[in-house]
This record gives sequence, structure tokens and C-alpha cells, in this order.
Amino acid sequence: MYPFAYTKPADTRAALAAGARGGRYIAGGTTLVDLMRETVERPGTLVDISGLPLRDVQATEQGGLRIGALASMADVAADSRVRSAYPVIAQALELSASAQLRNMATIGGNILQRTRCTYFRDVSAPCNKRRRGSGCAALEGYNRSHAILGTSDACVATHPSDLAVALAALDAIVHLLGPDGERSLALTEFLPRPGNTPDREHDLRPGELIIAVEIPPHPRPLRSGYLKVRDRQSYEFALTSAAVVLNITGGVIRDARVAAGGVGTVPWRLTAVERRLTGARPSDRLWAEAAAVAADGARPLRHNGFKAELLKRTVERQLRTVGGTR
Repeated sequence: MYPFAYTKPADTRAALAAGARGGRYIAGGTTLVDLMRETVERPGTLVDISGLPLRDVQATEQGGLRIGALASMADVAADSRVRSAYPVIAQALELSASAQLRNMATIGGNILQRTRCTYFRDVSAPCNKRRRGSGCAALEGYNRSHAILGTSDACVATHPSDLAVALAALDAIVHLLGPDGERSLALTEFLPRPGNTPDREHDLRPGELIIAVEIPPHPRPLRSGYLKVRDRQSYEFALTSAAVVLNITGGVIRDARVAAGGVGTVPWRLTAVERRLTGARPSDRLWAEAAAVAADGARPLRHNGFKAELLKRTVERQLRTVGGTR
């Protein structure tokens, strides 16, 4: 680990000033500290924002939910409003990490966590995320865990967050605060695909920090859930996952939102699946037909071709779990 300075601002204004001077924000530190130990990250100054008042979980006037960026994963997963209205969020959080990590890790930090690609974490390997233009070792290396959707010739690393998949399915909005004031972005816009700039993993401007994540109101009744498929049942990153959110009224699917994890360079909305579902009546046949297009556009690599079929099966199983069988 390289030497660094440390500061803990007393308020948000001081934190923003320190961030604008090039400091790196840290709260739970469950990702950043690991990367510093491996010398992947080498910040000159850490700005500890753990004391800022950004931990509240509040209902919005419109009927949605606003989650403070510094709320812990454990607290959000246990919140009664989250569990009753958005079980997909609680399930994604509880499947993400051990209890110890969930007690430390924050909602904002979870969204911003960096890929678990082994080549990204191996500073002796070329990686365009660490240094643009250096190459991508995963393209010709061992790429079983890598992405099949949203990839480019510069990067095939998956986004690691389970929570972000659930938030993508819920059309979540990320609220930001920086030296120029507040702004808001849809989560799917905040996390861009790699393209030719894989080192640009989010749309944070210099000195900005995430202050909250908002779930907009959705039509009721709302059914939702998260399924994660991994190599072992203990805490492991997803090979595939599916977040399913359905509004079924009068025996018809009025609204369907489905997102996948473990297969995309970003949390991946399955719009083709959603189109097949909307306006149809729930049935085992419908779940199978909708899931059959889940991997449309996939570009498998040498070792991860199995993910396309696994994704279809994951989506079908979760559609049946959330939507019921007939």
C-alpha cells in the first residue's frame, strides 16, 4: 500500500471542498481499501465521509423511496418499507456479501464498486480500466466469469453489484452533489458501457459524491424478487442473476421490468423480455417464451459461452417465482 493522507470533514461542504482538491471519498472502505492493498488504487488523500448525514431511508411524497448513500447495506435490507414494497432490493443486498461486510458497506459505495476481473486486480497484466490503451488481458485469457452483453474490444469485465441490478429494474435515480450543486441521473445513465473508454466507469464529476438513490413510484400491486446463480452458495459473485418486477392486475401483466447481472458490463435491462411480458397473461409458456430472448445480442468469449443458456434459465426461473405458475 502506498502512503496517503487522511481527512475526516465535519460537514458536507468541507467534504466537497476536499473532494474538489483531488481527494478520494471513502465510507465503509470495503472495496477501496482492498484495491489500495493490491496497489490497483493509489489515492493521495482519503476523504472520510462516514460522518455525513446521508443515512436516512425515507418515503417520497410521490410514493417512492429515497435511500441515503451512506445507509449501510444491512440497514437497508432490514428496513420494513424496503422489505414490504421492494423485496427485490432486500434480497439483492442479502445475497451480496457476508453480514460483516453488509454492516460496513454503504449503498453509494456498492454502486461504485469496481469490477472483480482478475486481470484488473493483477497490476502486472494489461488492463484498459487501469490504463486506457494498455490492452485487455481477458479477451484472450481465462474469461469464464466475464461479460457477454455490453462488451467492447477494450473491455469485457462484468459489473459486480447485485444491488445495482435490482435498482436498474426499478428505474432508480442517482442523486449527486458537487461543487456546482445537485443533479440527478437514471442509474442506467450513471453507469456507462465501456466502449472505448472502459476507465470511465461512472458519470461522477470531479468532487461529486452520491447523496441518495431514489426509487420512483411504481404501479401497485407490485411483485418483485432477485435470483442469483453462483458457483457456491456462500458469498460469491454472480455467474448470472435476475431482478424481476411485475405489476399483474386482472390476470394481465400491466408492467414488467427485468434486469440481469453477472453477464453485462453494466446492470443489464432485458428490454426484449419485458416486451414479451407486457400485456400478456402469466403462464409457464409465457415465462419460457420471454426468457428465450434474454440473451439476445450476447457475444460469448472462449470460456463463458455457457452464460447465454444459464441466463435464459435464470430469468425463466425467476419469472415463474415472482409471477406464479399456471
